[in-house]
Amino acid sequence: MSKTAGFEHRIIIIFLDHVNRVGQRFDAPLASSLPVSCAQASVEFSGELSLLSIYEESLEKPLTQGYQNICKCWKGSYGSAMEFVELIKAPKVDNVVMRRPLFPNVEGTLCITGHHIILSSRKEDTEELWLLHRNVDVVEKKQSTFGGGTVAIKYALSQIEITNLLYPFFYRPMYNILEDGWTAFTTESEFSKLVLKSDDWRISNVNKDFTVCNSYPATVVVPKSVPDEVITTAASFRQGGRFPVLCYRHENGSVLLRSGQPLVGPSGKRCKEDEKLINAVLGPGKRGYIIDTRAQTLAQTAKSRGGGFELEIHYPQWRRIHKPIDRHHNLLDSLARLLEACNDTSCTMDKWLGRLESSNWLSHVRDTLNCACLVAQCLDQENLSVLAHGSDGTDTTLAVTSITQIILNPDCRSIRGFEALIEREWLQGGYPFGSRHFKSGYAYTASSVKNPKKKYAPTFLLFMDCVWQLFFQFPCSFEFTENFLITILQHSYASQFGTFLGDNVWEREQLNLHLNTVSLWSHINRPEIILTFMNPVYEPNSKVIWPSVAPASLSLWSGLFLRWVVDQKPTEETWKAIAEMKEKEKELKKQAIKLRKQLIDMEKALNSKLSTSSPST
Repeated sequence: MSKTAGFEHRIIIIFLDHVNRVGQRFDAPLASSLPVSCAQASVEFSGELSLLSIYEESLEKPLTQGYQNICKCWKGSYGSAMEFVELIKAPKVDNVVMRRPLFPNVEGTLCITGHHIILSSRKEDTEELWLLHRNVDVVEKKQSTFGGGTVAIKYALSQIEITNLLYPFFYRPMYNILEDGWTAFTTESEFSKLVLKSDDWRISNVNKDFTVCNSYPATVVVPKSVPDEVITTAASFRQGGRFPVLCYRHENGSVLLRSGQPLVGPSGKRCKEDEKLINAVLGPGKRGYIIDTRAQTLAQTAKSRGGGFELEIHYPQWRRIHKPIDRHHNLLDSLARLLEACNDTSCTMDKWLGRLESSNWLSHVRDTLNCACLVAQCLDQENLSVLAHGSDGTDTTLAVTSITQIILNPDCRSIRGFEALIEREWLQGGYPFGSRHFKSGYAYTASSVKNPKKKYAPTFLLFMDCVWQLFFQFPCSFEFTENFLITILQHSYASQFGTFLGDNVWEREQLNLHLNTVSLWSHINRPEIILTFMNPVYEPNSKVIWPSVAPASLSLWSGLFLRWVVDQKPTEETWKAIAEMKEKEKELKKQAIKLRKQLIDMEKALNSKLSTSSPST
């Protein structure tokens, strides 16, 4: 292999953030993509493409040695002055043209920094491309026989496993932080009103050192009548130590809890402490529902492997219902087929509809909404408490409990309420963002999806799609727009903020993220930023919103999956026009109130004048 031959001279896939696993070679394409993008950019170069070269060795050199060489430059604290950029031999290439769907071409200079790809035309009123290395995963290259060539970059994820080398640890905002997002939504602040008003619940520090459950926060809300010793024993009977905890109390007094599966096993073991814990939720003579997000056959299989479900003989006050939502590998396979269909702009209408149906993505959306509606119905209409869990209690369980709260609780439909929901149910609730969002759509073939060692899952994406379906059906009941959802979803995969780093609260505390990174909520809640996410047609709705899950009621989220295929400008212009109309309406209302007041004053003055000028009787 020639070391000076254009693309063969080291298009490394992709920079430091793509250094992956032992034995992976530099020339092995890592096919994954951020699902919210579903896009690619084509970059044309004239001249030799050596800017991505790091070493002069051939591509036959295994990754491990290259990775060790890189890590030497980072040895010591992650604030070291020696950065990855010093290993880039040619940091820029001139005469580059970037082509993207639905956007005009941009011609300029392409630069590689320690964390970004930057394309600048160095002209006024021309946008620049600032792309995190963490957002890039697939590079498709074609070399021209006349020199130069084309590089297609698919927006995606990264592979670096040393978390404190990621960009959030180096990002420093150019604005003053008005609110610390790390302390905005603590367990104490979220549940303080409930604890003060109710004699049934308390905030427990049983998990203060994360030894009871490493995926739960240090403080949790549990029944006041149950001591910490009972909780500790009950935790040993639940998958991952995820004992039942309170996540929502409805206005009628019914409560929603979540947990991991009980470790019943093939012998049908029981735990009296676990029974005491969940029975303490119910009042005298009350009954409750256990909603299992697995099919009954999967629950039976889990029982033979040490897991299982609550046996009715030991939990007579609870009725178990199975409301299955597909598992990780099926969700991943479905997402991969959907992205493939969305990116194929050459297929006919019949073929497109067939591929959309065969992806089964909307079926997963329907199943998740169905399960959440069942939970909401139990809480609101039957006034019965619910315990929700699947196997680990960290994926579909969180999706169901979160959507249930959006259906029932109007506060969760506001911007800050939705942020608090994500913080409470997903970040503090133990959804492993670091593992689940390590890769996504393009990375999965039929064989890799079924590999049980893979920990990737689009469960959070599925949840956000369900929220969008609710927004689509009730556009006036949400304070935020779909761009708010897309922004959060993007940052959950790759971000300059540290909010979604790590798999749980314990890992985030080990990394000292609150000291070393900026919270996404600190950025979003800035006045000038939060205004861009305000829904112009929002009207606070205190009622329960019941979504329709009929086939005709569910739609593909085109603003997410098709935003690089279908021009979104008409939609954006429509929302802009609506916002302008609402502002004009406000001004007209102010003028009407002012004129009405003037009219009343004039009538009073006229009546007073008439009464004084009339002859006395």
